Amino acid sequence: MAAGRGSRMQGYDGNKTLLPLAPGSSVFIGSHPILMHLMENLPAGPRAMVVNHCKDQVMAVTQGTGAVYCEQPVLNGTGGAILAAGEFVNAQRVAHVIITMGDVPFVQKRTYDRLVDGLGTHDLMVLGFSPEDKKQYGMLEIETGRVRKITEWKYWKDYPAERQASLTVCNSGIYAARRTALADYLPILASRPQIVQKQVNGRMTDIEEYFFTDLIEFMVKDGKRVGFHVVDDEHETMGIDDVAALEKAQAIYRASTR
Repeated sequence: MAAGRGSRMQGYDGNKTLLPLAPGSSVFIGSHPILMHLMENLPAGPRAMVVNHCKDQVMAVTQGTGAVYCEQPVLNGTGGAILAAGEFVNAQRVAHVIITMGDVPFVQKRTYDRLVDGLGTHDLMVLGFSPEDKKQYGMLEIETGRVRKITEWKYWKDYPAERQASLTVCNSGIYAARRTALADYLPILASRPQIVQKQVNGRMTDIEEYFFTDLIEFMVKDGKRVGFHVVDDEHETMGIDDVAALEKAQAIYRASTR
């Protein structure tokens, strides 16, 4: 998924997935784009890239990767992004699909492999992490070793303290799924948008959005098995969504290349 604007990356108007892990004249100008580093770590197989914001730049940088480009015509949530890639998913003859975020570059190939391994006994796998500070991350609600639902911060922040304490695994937004199960549930997701209010041209407007976490909820209700894998190092799942995170990522990359 590489379609978003990255509005929290103050001072930068481009697609944040193209920001450099090796800065040059500034944190915004350099080499080794985030997205290319991510692509290097993906397991082998056909690839699709969901694009929208600055799509021509994204396509120009990644044209040598062999990826198919799927345009998300409206930025309408993570579920909207996977719906934009629905034709690609349906056309493949592979058994498994990995869904990953274009601004999360440090997930290791062995971690993706662990997610796929989990599909031997699950229909979908969620990549989780357990930070010291849960901040405002979505949390996995786990029961008998399986994910029952993913609850966003605006809901779990009002849970009693004891229940909050029991939530220890955060959602990275990275998943693996059996391709046939994912293909079966995409039409269901498409039929059930959520109405959210967002500011458009200075006015609060009702907008239809789709959330991948809703798809997980539909699967669980139908008795599908949703598992999870937790990374040992939470830096693997760090998203680069503002300047401070970009500088931290650049320091991690610099240290790894010494």
